[in-house]
Amino acid sequence: MILSGIFFILVFTVVLISLKLWIGWRSKSLLPHLRKDAQGRTLTTVGFFHPYCNAGGGGERVLWTAIRALQKKYPSIQCVIYTGDVDARPADIIDRARQRFNIVIVRPVEFVYLYRRDWVEAFKYPYFTLLGQSLGSVFLGWEAMMKFVPDIYLETMGYAFTGPLFKYFGGCKVGAYTHYPTISTDMIDRVSHRSRTYNNATFISGSLLLSAVKLAYYRLFAYLYGIVGKRFDLIMVNSTWTFNHIEALWQASDKTHIVYPPCDVTEFVKLPLERGGDKTILSVGQFRPEKDHPLQIESFSVFLKRMGDSERRAYKLCLVGSCRHDSDVERVNNLREFCEELGVADRVQFKLNVSFTELKQLMGSSTVGLHTMWNEHFGIGIVELMAAGCIGLAHNSGGPKLDIVIPHNGEQTGFLADDVPSYADAMETIFNMSDKERLKIQMNARESVQKFSDEEFECSFLTLMEPMLQNGEEKV
Repeated sequence: MILSGIFFILVFTVVLISLKLWIGWRSKSLLPHLRKDAQGRTLTTVGFFHPYCNAGGGGERVLWTAIRALQKKYPSIQCVIYTGDVDARPADIIDRARQRFNIVIVRPVEFVYLYRRDWVEAFKYPYFTLLGQSLGSVFLGWEAMMKFVPDIYLETMGYAFTGPLFKYFGGCKVGAYTHYPTISTDMIDRVSHRSRTYNNATFISGSLLLSAVKLAYYRLFAYLYGIVGKRFDLIMVNSTWTFNHIEALWQASDKTHIVYPPCDVTEFVKLPLERGGDKTILSVGQFRPEKDHPLQIESFSVFLKRMGDSERRAYKLCLVGSCRHDSDVERVNNLREFCEELGVADRVQFKLNVSFTELKQLMGSSTVGLHTMWNEHFGIGIVELMAAGCIGLAHNSGGPKLDIVIPHNGEQTGFLADDVPSYADAMETIFNMSDKERLKIQMNARESVQKFSDEEFECSFLTLMEPMLQNGEEKV
């Protein structure tokens, strides 16, 4: 029995070593043009695992700003993006980044297309979604590694389970920029308290047995998440809230650093603060469940009920965002129906996949910037809205609470709320303020968000990346 066990372990070890050696040998023949420049000089390859690089959200702004920073400082670096956007040509993806974020990259980027992206999409796992998507990311990561193995691997979308794959089988230095932990102690607490949310269905929260099963599942997943997280050589997080949770889960404080995401507010701060009596409430964010657009619509509906018929027609809620796939499109259609149910369809506008030029125009003509995501990891959208001169109204949790809508020079920078009544109250308060009172908040908020500039991000990002890049250059 003991001999059989030893034999099995030896065979398993030999298989793993052989697999690692095979991948190492094979990687030298994959896309060889990326490892040498036109003059035959060796390049350091940096692979960004970002299956939704064409989505147009805050995570994509981080991706493209990081690539631009590396290209500007290191001429010997070749950036590679693993993407599942197989329906988009490289030129189209780069052009969308320019239009959406006003980011122009210095040199060409190589795209490695992944055809199994559905393995990480939530619809595939109606139950045990976190575990399903995480295991699915390993299969997607394997597809990526079979197509190209970089010198340095950066996971930038929250698929932490791919890190050990590239580290131990690909032989890469691995880093992560974490926007939001896959699981958090807050999520565990909500299941423990049997609170109903978008990711804790009523039939589970209403059952003691099912809640106990889900709690055990969450705790097991958190344990596994901690194991894979510790394997990263460099961990960057985007806010104080994310840092606190990642530190608790991964327990790797010596290599975990806060790097605020880049918020290019240069164009937004040029917009005039005066709004000329406009009564538009603007929301900017991808149409995902966690963004909680229903809370925005319901709060706006309650606010409108406090107005007279003539006053009501002056107010408008504008929802701006991008759709990544059919599920997002369906979600927008459901939101339109919800507006019909509440009788506010005539006062709510949906604007999908807008250009940077149109986004600026909307920001410059709106009075309130609305945000409703519970425990948003950071909140680039609310930063941009505040920079543009909108009065920020954000959820009283996560990044907005800890890093963004906080006093600056001892003065108010915006408003926080956490449910329908408090959001409706804040909307009423803002529109009842005098122009002078609003202007004071606008000016203070605009000044406060300068700490989230592109320049600050690039400086912090490059400083932390330097040791890995040096090791990468030594490797090649």
